[in-house]
Amino acid sequence: MNALSYISISFLIIPLMALFICILLKRSRQNLGFYLMGLFTLTQMGFALHGLVLFNNLKISEFLFGLPITESLTDIFTLKSVSLVILFCIGLVALVSLLIANKTMPEDKKLSYLRLLSTLILGMNGIVLINDLFTMYLFIEIIGISSFVLISTTKTQEGLESAFIYLVMSALASILILTGIAFIFMRTGNVEFSYLIEVAKTQGNAPQNALTYLSYILIISGLLIKTGAVPFHSWLPDAHQSADTSVSVLLSGIVIKAAGVYCLITVTEIFGNLYVIRLSLAIIGIITIAIGALFALHQNHFKRILAYSSVSQMGYMLLGISAGGVLGLIGTVFHIFNHAVFKSTLFTNAAAIHEETHTLEIDKMGGLQKQMPITATTSLIAFLSTAGIPPLSGFWSKLLIIIALWNAGFIGFGITALVLSIFTAAYFLRLQMNVFFGQTPESMKNVHEVGGSIKFAEVFLTIITVAVGLGFPFILLYLEASGIL
Repeated sequence: MNALSYISISFLIIPLMALFICILLKRSRQNLGFYLMGLFTLTQMGFALHGLVLFNNLKISEFLFGLPITESLTDIFTLKSVSLVILFCIGLVALVSLLIANKTMPEDKKLSYLRLLSTLILGMNGIVLINDLFTMYLFIEIIGISSFVLISTTKTQEGLESAFIYLVMSALASILILTGIAFIFMRTGNVEFSYLIEVAKTQGNAPQNALTYLSYILIISGLLIKTGAVPFHSWLPDAHQSADTSVSVLLSGIVIKAAGVYCLITVTEIFGNLYVIRLSLAIIGIITIAIGALFALHQNHFKRILAYSSVSQMGYMLLGISAGGVLGLIGTVFHIFNHAVFKSTLFTNAAAIHEETHTLEIDKMGGLQKQMPITATTSLIAFLSTAGIPPLSGFWSKLLIIIALWNAGFIGFGITALVLSIFTAAYFLRLQMNVFFGQTPESMKNVHEVGGSIKFAEVFLTIITVAVGLGFPFILLYLEASGIL
């Protein structure tokens, strides 16, 4: 086995090992579990970067590898360059979640959190390596069940209600996806990606029968629920508000993108890039951007604002998918990365503020910039990146998506998406002013800057946002020189 084979298999084996170790750990040794999980997430990030280097050196874009199940059965997976970016994001967001959970998660819940995190990582890693629709469904279920239990970890009334709503919506999505897969199997007798792509190429623009179109509608609708796109977004704000902030980071930072957006990228490739699908995704994307931003403008809870912001940002990713082509794919994947970074920063800020003020109602805050300068600064930079202000990283991914829309002939959608960025700036400006500017309430005069792992996460993520934003022009030049663009 070569280095690429070891790296590929590690993305499935290491989470299983981490889960096994966490199951064996006793509560008295849970701190050891945090260190081991932290080491695992760093290892995954390192392997993902190393994999990208190997892909570049070997001039390949994908790598097939087998995972032995029994002596006579080997399951085949595919590692792609896009997969490696998502795998890096999974490791990064999981690391941030660990840093927050170390401070915010109740002591009696930490071991359960580690076990569920291991399972969740396994599900997300698997979903970007699969080769067929049914295995995709299985890993979506692993992600859904793990997320449900994580949301309900606090066992408060609000937490249990939100977890139940998530369970219902997740079950609905699963029914839609599985039914759509069944219809495709009835039609083709196969659910492997390579076979379905060849079928789509053979059919070209030939009319599809009603069963085929119905399967497309069902699968995409189920994945839109997982993405949190409008009108399937209602579960996301409630889940964020009631869950521990370390769980919110996971949900918004990577779960909705791995189980939703990435699967949509895969499915649109399988379905032969039909115009009606692309147009539908573009329309839903614009509506999602607008509705998410407008709802964020009317929220007073810090995490609900961030949740609706995530809904809005999913719209940009849907637009990138609808644009298609290499530029649309790069813009979408880069926005997945950027959203993982700047939204994790903002939820880390929320954890810092809650730790010091014991509230996340923004109308009860004010003037915290003096007491919490690092949190205020990192929050501002993350807001500017979310709004697409140059030269921060969020600007570049939105620019690529808008250019891809223009090249695809979706000029109206591109202009609309650009105009709607004003709403993003509006709700974040309102949040920033209410929390960090103005008069400080008497109850918060003694608030001071957070320390420890939360402070480290804030600074670490902000450095990534600034560094990637400043360095991305060089990446574009490299992509152009390599003939990718």
